[in-house]
Amino acid sequence: MSERTETPRASEQTSIWFLITRESGKPPKEAKQMSAETGNTIEQVDESANAGAASHRITDWHAIDWYQANRNVKRLQTRIVKATQEGKWGKVKALQRLLTHSFSGKVLAVKRVTENQGKNTPGVDRSIWNTPQKKMNGVYSLRQRDYHPQPLRRIYIPKKTGKMRPLSIPCMRCRSMQALYLLALSPVAEVIGDRNSYGFRPERSTADAIAQCFTVLAPKRSAQWILEGDIRACFDKISHDWLLTHIPMEKPILRKWLKAGFMEKHILHPTDEGTPQGPRIAQRGFDELIAM
Repeated sequence: MSERTETPRASEQTSIWFLITRESGKPPKEAKQMSAETGNTIEQVDESANAGAASHRITDWHAIDWYQANRNVKRLQTRIVKATQEGKWGKVKALQRLLTHSFSGKVLAVKRVTENQGKNTPGVDRSIWNTPQKKMNGVYSLRQRDYHPQPLRRIYIPKKTGKMRPLSIPCMRCRSMQALYLLALSPVAEVIGDRNSYGFRPERSTADAIAQCFTVLAPKRSAQWILEGDIRACFDKISHDWLLTHIPMEKPILRKWLKAGFMEKHILHPTDEGTPQGPRIAQRGFDELIAM
């Protein structure tokens, strides 16, 4: 099986370069027959057996081959990028499903939410995954078939103005599911998203934004004024129907997240519009809104 290396053009200003990694072989004849883990794999995913577990079940968190897991996910992300660039949305959907059902994707999602700054902040279930065994149990709990998100826990944090900003915290399982689907959504967003959007974007930083500002403002004939805008209650009022129409991911899962509601002072509040500040999917929707 031949291998080839692909690199983006040097003049192309985009952050999708980080997704382009070594790809092995060609996809099978039908998208539904594509394997999520090709080449030298950790394990083969079988959703019908053991509710999405690997064919030979890994029980030790420290026994996971992280290099291979990253390689498997990056390979699928690369194929998603190519399919998006070619406008093959059926293939994009099939590849996203493979990634979100793969063992490699699930372990990387759990690793991400259990090693970031919010790893010790629980949701409404007051549970955190702070041991190797809990992390492995969390990996095998990421099943789409019986997934029902819990309401978010509403807290308030102070703003510079003295007011309080509402923040909604998902439970660990919901956070992991969102991180899992973000792995499949990021390649699409990096292709169709705004080229000069720098917030919540992988491989982009404040320095990149400063460099772009210098590029467009330094010439003598550049604009003399900068317009700063703030969309009032953007996340609180954004349309669920718009998100369901335009976010390229599994609609039943996205609908469950949008309708999960939040708990405040032991009272469940429904969410008929908007998306809580906190979940990662909201920012992807905003990036796509900018791109349109």
